[in-house]
Amino acid sequence: MSSWAPTKYKTTNWSSYNDSLRQRGSLAIWFDPEMTWTPPPTGRRGRQCKFSDAAIQTCLTMKILFGMPLRQTTGFVQSLLQMVGLDWDVPDYSTLCRRQKTLNVSLPYRGGTGPLNLLIDSTGIKSEGEGEWNARKHGGPKRRIWRKIHIGINEETLEVRAVEITTSNIGDAPMLPELLNQIPPDQDIGSVTADGAYDTRKCHEAIAARNAHAVIPPRKNAKPWKSTSAGAIARNEAVSAQRYLGRTLWRRWSGYHRRSRVETKMHCLKLMGQSLMARDFDRQVAEIQIRIAVLNRYSALGIPVTEPVG
Repeated sequence: MSSWAPTKYKTTNWSSYNDSLRQRGSLAIWFDPEMTWTPPPTGRRGRQCKFSDAAIQTCLTMKILFGMPLRQTTGFVQSLLQMVGLDWDVPDYSTLCRRQKTLNVSLPYRGGTGPLNLLIDSTGIKSEGEGEWNARKHGGPKRRIWRKIHIGINEETLEVRAVEITTSNIGDAPMLPELLNQIPPDQDIGSVTADGAYDTRKCHEAIAARNAHAVIPPRKNAKPWKSTSAGAIARNEAVSAQRYLGRTLWRRWSGYHRRSRVETKMHCLKLMGQSLMARDFDRQVAEIQIRIAVLNRYSALGIPVTEPVG
C-alpha cells in the first residue's frame, strides 16, 4: 500500500500575481489625491474636525505597516505628502492617539460572483506581557493579556468580510451570529464553514436564518437534536452523513478542508506583528481593523489562482 502524498498545486496566473506582489510595496496605493482629507462642515455647533476618518486611517496605516511610534508617523506622513506634492496638513501625535479610540475603520472589499461562501475562524493575539521565550528562560511575570480575533473571509476573493475583537474569555461560538450580522441582509450567503467549536444550536440557527448551508463537523459523539427547527434538521443530516461516510470522507465530501484558507489569513494577520502596540481596548480594536483593511487592499491587488497537478 502506497503512502499518502500531499497534493501539489501550480499557480496559473503567476505573471499578474507577480505584478500585484510588487505593487504591495508601493506607497502610492495608500495616498489617493481625490480622497477627502478634510471633512466637510457638519452643521453642528462647536469646533469641526480638521481631519477625516480616512486621513486618520491613512496615518495609522503607515504606523502599523512600518511599526513606528506616533511621533515618527507624523513626520513620515508629512515627508510623503511633500514628495507627492500635496499641501495637506498632518495630524499631530495627540490627535492620532485621541481619534484612534473612536475611529470608524473602513474595510474595503470587492465582492465575488454568486453567493458568498464564508469561512470563519478565530485566533488570539498578545496585548500585554513578556514574550514566551523570556518567560520560559528567565521566569517572566505570569500576567499576560490576550485579545481574540474572530473573522469571516470570502472563499473566492480571500477578503475579510466580518471581524469581531473580544477579550480572551469569550468563546468562538457566541461570536458567529455577530459575524453574520455584519453581512448585509441583501447579500446571499451560500455556505458557512467553521470548525467543530461552532457546533452549537445558536450557530446552526443563525446560519439557517440566512438560508445558508452549514459546513461544521459534528462532534465525535454527536447525538441528533430534536427536529424542531431548520438549523436542527440541517445539523442532523450532517450527523447522519458523517456516520455513514466516516469523518475523513465526510470532510472531503463536504469541502470542509477549504477552511484552511482562513487559517492562512490568520497567519498573514500575525505577520504584521505578533503583539499589539496599543494598550487601550478601543484602540486595539482599531489597530486590528486597520491590519485587516491592509490585507484586504493587498488581496484586491491580486491573489494566486492555483490548480492541482500530478
